[in-house]
Amino acid sequence: MLYRYNPETDNFERIYPSLKSRLVSFCKVGGIAAGLAVGIFILIFYCFDSPTEENLRKENSRLRLQYRILDKRLENSLKVIQRIQDRDDNFYRVMMQMEPLSAHQRYAGLDNEGRYKELEDMTDADLIKRMARNIDILERQVSAQVTSFDQLRENLGMQQERLQHTPSILPVKLSRSNLASGYGYRLDPVNGAAKFHEGLDFAAPEGSPVYATADGVVKVAERTMGYGNSIDIDHGFNYTSRYAHLSEMTVAQGEEVRRGQLIGRVGSTGKSTTPHLHYEVRFKDDPMNPVNYFFNELSAEDYVEMLQMAENAGHVMD
Repeated sequence: MLYRYNPETDNFERIYPSLKSRLVSFCKVGGIAAGLAVGIFILIFYCFDSPTEENLRKENSRLRLQYRILDKRLENSLKVIQRIQDRDDNFYRVMMQMEPLSAHQRYAGLDNEGRYKELEDMTDADLIKRMARNIDILERQVSAQVTSFDQLRENLGMQQERLQHTPSILPVKLSRSNLASGYGYRLDPVNGAAKFHEGLDFAAPEGSPVYATADGVVKVAERTMGYGNSIDIDHGFNYTSRYAHLSEMTVAQGEEVRRGQLIGRVGSTGKSTTPHLHYEVRFKDDPMNPVNYFFNELSAEDYVEMLQMAENAGHVMD
């Protein structure tokens, strides 16, 4: 309220503002209040998250982390299926004398990038597209691998006899031996020079049983230079196997043997530094890496471990 002094009455008289001045004052106050309200709203909106927005941001962060974890697992799965594919093409199909699956059979339909166009507007589009592409590749490769295994199984029925005569088990029990030397160039224990080792050396206690790795006929069972007591088995189908440095031979030349049959015992005869079995597999008289012929006995995990052991075994024992 406003008052004004009136000298004629010697009193303060109340002044009543006009309607116009009241409206002007009201507008001023309202404008200031509205401005403050807008400013506070903008400050809160841009500087502070609501509980819902904060929860959404946390949820988005967790989703991105899960996407990255899934992306990594997909990449690992692709590596696993690639190893299976390599083993299928370079061993199983070679052994069964079948042509490897073509790239078209394994990757048909994966060159259509248009299927991922609708993902380009998504948040983390590159990550989502990569995951979608890897899932498609994995599904296609698994499908192709199932087809390949079906073909192998069908062919297997026709080549059962061949497989029975193909080395495919360990010549000694892993529970009683260790893979001490792998296939390939290794250091000679006598002169220290690098030499090509045509088989695997299994360190084992003297007298440990040695088994035939496939059906066949004993071609050699005698003491030979360097190999000591040695047995060669002709398995037919161009396969032979050799078991050397034996302390005892329990089969004779010309004898038929079956896969898993006891044929001798581990020793250290011939050029040998310690009791062990020297084992070879040959195809058309060419040395093969025996580690590729344990498919009948090892799980996928044990096979990978055997490959690593063969790679790390760097010294020849004979």
